[in-house]
Amino acid sequence: MNTRLVGLLAAVGAAALPCWAKNVDLSTIPPRDTVQLTIYNSEDLTLVRETRRVTFKQGINPLQFSWANTLIDPTSVDLRFKSHAGELELLDTTFPHDKPQMLYWAVRSAFDGDAEIEVTYFTSGISWAVDYVCVSDPAEETMAFDGFVRVINNSGEDYAGAQVRMVVGTISLVEKVRELAQRGIVSEVDRYMYEKSEMRARDFDAAARKEVCDELQMGMARGAVAAAPKEIVKEGLSEYFIFTVEGTETVPNGWSKRMRLFAGKAVPFHIQYRYRPQEYGDQLVRMFLLRNDTASDLGSTPLPDGVVRLFRDNCRDGLSFLLAQTIKYVPIGQEIELNLGSDPEVIHERILQRAWRSDFWFRRNGASVYYSPTEGHRIEIKDTVAGWDDHELWIERIRNYRAKPIAVEIRRSFAGDVVFRSDLAPTLYDYRSPQFTAQVAPAKTANLTYETVTHQGRNKQQDHVTLEERQ
Repeated sequence: MNTRLVGLLAAVGAAALPCWAKNVDLSTIPPRDTVQLTIYNSEDLTLVRETRRVTFKQGINPLQFSWANTLIDPTSVDLRFKSHAGELELLDTTFPHDKPQMLYWAVRSAFDGDAEIEVTYFTSGISWAVDYVCVSDPAEETMAFDGFVRVINNSGEDYAGAQVRMVVGTISLVEKVRELAQRGIVSEVDRYMYEKSEMRARDFDAAARKEVCDELQMGMARGAVAAAPKEIVKEGLSEYFIFTVEGTETVPNGWSKRMRLFAGKAVPFHIQYRYRPQEYGDQLVRMFLLRNDTASDLGSTPLPDGVVRLFRDNCRDGLSFLLAQTIKYVPIGQEIELNLGSDPEVIHERILQRAWRSDFWFRRNGASVYYSPTEGHRIEIKDTVAGWDDHELWIERIRNYRAKPIAVEIRRSFAGDVVFRSDLAPTLYDYRSPQFTAQVAPAKTANLTYETVTHQGRNKQQDHVTLEERQ
């Protein structure tokens, strides 16, 4: 495979660069000392920061950088001097017309010896995905909550001994890095500098970019692989979070690597049965509810998007599979809802017990006179119905065949001017959706009764639901 770095160039010959011939005598290609990957999933963007130690000769030294067969954005490549910065100067950057996907840096050195350089650039094709493995105890009161992250590298370049950082949150890019990398040859230094400045100005505001660079630079010290299980270091950064994997990882091109995000947290949760037709369809569903907060041994950081796989300990040295569900980004303090679907041991019925109408209003449309030889003249008054109230008496019947009590929440939405009458202590979720809760004892049936009054025609005043206590 063609590696991304053809060279931080070794011994460039006079025939290749005649104007530098008397000053070129670099050592062989040095390996990377460090490499750091900061992966932004929201825009298929990875910031790569790598350091190398290069031997310079006094005078002008050429360095070569190539991005052939990779998804590197050439407009983002940047060279800095980590040591001897006062004795090294980047004179210019050249894109040779006969060598597409390559550039030369001309570096003037005031000394003979080694210096540490740093190359940064954006690349595409590296992503990460999170999955969570949850195991409930047999009593269904707490669960072991484990998180894992998988890094996938399809960038065209191998990254050995890399420090990996994952960014949770959303950024905005006007031009995708993959498109920039595949645009082809960039032949003019002016165009290079223009596109580079345009991308930076539009993609990241100056403050956010400075935060990224500062945070990444601070993280370079974390290099050694610890004997203990790897930990994720979490850092707040503007509107998003950075997760840093402890130590280093080798991520070859075309491979993926799975790492632990966090481990073995005993997270309390509770179970609620919900009837919400707008969200779950016309069924009562069983929900496992937990919260991303410190009381649940979570809550120190947001949780990234990922797939939750939930199991239950079956008390026979085995696990029962309950669900696989995708969850979205979970901020600190937000509830995590795991939908297990309908429960055959809890039966829900909706019964319309009675329907009737009342409070009629009539509109008089005039009178007509009729003559009959037997009856003589007859006057008929014509009225039409202008308003009325529709009444419906409903029963939500819950049959609990489980060996423990259950909590039930019913939420329904009504269109029009509606009065919701009950003794169930309802609340309004929104202007047209009343909801109420109830506890159902084991092996018992609960009949939750309420009446709806819908004002029609002239009786209708506005579109909302009003709560009233049922007499």
